[in-house]
Amino acid sequence: YLRMVVSFERSGVVSGFRTCLPVAVGVGGYGIAFGVLARQAGLSVAEATLMSATVLAGASQLIAVELWDAPLPVVAIVVTTLVVNLRYVLMGASLRPWFEDLSPVQSYGSLFFVTDESWALSIADLRSGGSRGAFLLGAGLAIWVLWVATTALGAAAGGAVGDPKRYGLDFVLTAIFVVIAVGLWRGREDLAPWLVAAGIAIVGAEVLPGRWYILLGGLAGSLVAVVRRD
Repeated sequence: YLRMVVSFERSGVVSGFRTCLPVAVGVGGYGIAFGVLARQAGLSVAEATLMSATVLAGASQLIAVELWDAPLPVVAIVVTTLVVNLRYVLMGASLRPWFEDLSPVQSYGSLFFVTDESWALSIADLRSGGSRGAFLLGAGLAIWVLWVATTALGAAAGGAVGDPKRYGLDFVLTAIFVVIAVGLWRGREDLAPWLVAAGIAIVGAEVLPGRWYILLGGLAGSLVAVVRRD
C-alpha cells in the first residue's frame, strides 16, 4: 500500500470551488431560510450575517436562533450546538490520512471552512485518487460565500419571505446531503456501517433529548467500519 502525497496548490482551490458551486447555490436556499428566522428571532441583518461568516454551521445556527430569547440562554445554546457540531471531530479524523502532508496553516485554515457538503465532496475526490489537498478549501469557500450572501439576503427580505417552510427551504440542506451521500456509496462494503449508523441515530432520536443521535449514529457507523476493516 503506497500512500499518495497530497499537495496544496491554487489549482486545487479553483477545482474545489467550481465543483462545489452548484451545491453551494442549493445551500443558499437554506441560507435565506436562516436569515429570515434570524430576523424573526430579533437579530439585525449585520448580526445574522456576522454569525454566518464566523460560525458557518447551518444546523447549529438554526438551533441558536430557535433558542434565542431574553435573557439569552447562553449555556443551553453552547451545549446544544456543541453536541450537534461534535460530528466535525469525526470529519476531521477522516481527513487526517490525507492532510498529514500539509502544513498546520494549510490544514487548519482549510478546516475552518469545513461543512457537511465540502467535506463529502473532498472525501469523494481523495478516494478517487485525487491529491489536491486544497480542494477542501476551495469547496468550503464556495459554501462560505453563498452562505454569507444568502443569509444577508434572507435577513434583509425577511418580512417579504415569511415562513420559509412554505417554500420547502428547510429541507434543502437535507436533500443536498442525501444526493452527495449517494455519490459516496462504494457498494456492499458500506451497507453494514450505514445501516448501523442509521439505526442507532433513529433510536437515539427517539430515546434521547437534543441532537445526541447525530453523534451516536456517526460513532456507531465508524466503529463498525473500523472493525470490518481490521
